[in-house]
Amino acid sequence: MDEFIKAALGLPTVLFSAALVVVLGFWLLVLCGAADHEGVGSDVDSGALGLGGVPVTVPASLLVAVAWFASLSGSALLARTGWPDALVHFFGATLLFGSPFLSWRVTRVLVRPLTKLFPDEPGPSRLDFVGLTCVIRTGRVDAGFGQAEVAAEDGSTALVQVRQHGSDPLMLGSTALLYAYDDAGEFFWVAPFDTALDPRG
Repeated sequence: MDEFIKAALGLPTVLFSAALVVVLGFWLLVLCGAADHEGVGSDVDSGALGLGGVPVTVPASLLVAVAWFASLSGSALLARTGWPDALVHFFGATLLFGSPFLSWRVTRVLVRPLTKLFPDEPGPSRLDFVGLTCVIRTGRVDAGFGQAEVAAEDGSTALVQVRQHGSDPLMLGSTALLYAYDDAGEFFWVAPFDTALDPRG
């Protein structure tokens, strides 16, 4: 146990030990709900290092953990060699730069299977509904009121707020076309639509 503590608190491992404490603290906050594992460093492009496809916190944590383990193992082995101090210090300096490089190579391998858990496809957007038909679910639709049910391409349905210009009224059960979305009001503009013209049949 003393050998482990000495290696963990000695150079160069102590640098990675400090980083590992920060990483463990961060994931503890994530487990407690006080931090978001996807929010931190979301603007960092980890793909340039071959570590893309997952939130940047995942490869960063793996990099620190693997570098710490590599440095700890190397320091422990050096302590058992009985080599002169100058030689031990030389290889210790090599560990300082070699551990991150080894960690990067290992992390690249570990991240690949994890990308399946974090699909890169964007989530559904209300703009995806523009151009689709809907069924009016309120007794009337005008410039200030109305709701309709729309079916997404994946088969799921949603109840959305709709508004209409013009004198041709839309009534309960009418089919309408969602032709625009108002971001400020968070509603769709609709117009009467002939079901015979619906491209989805």
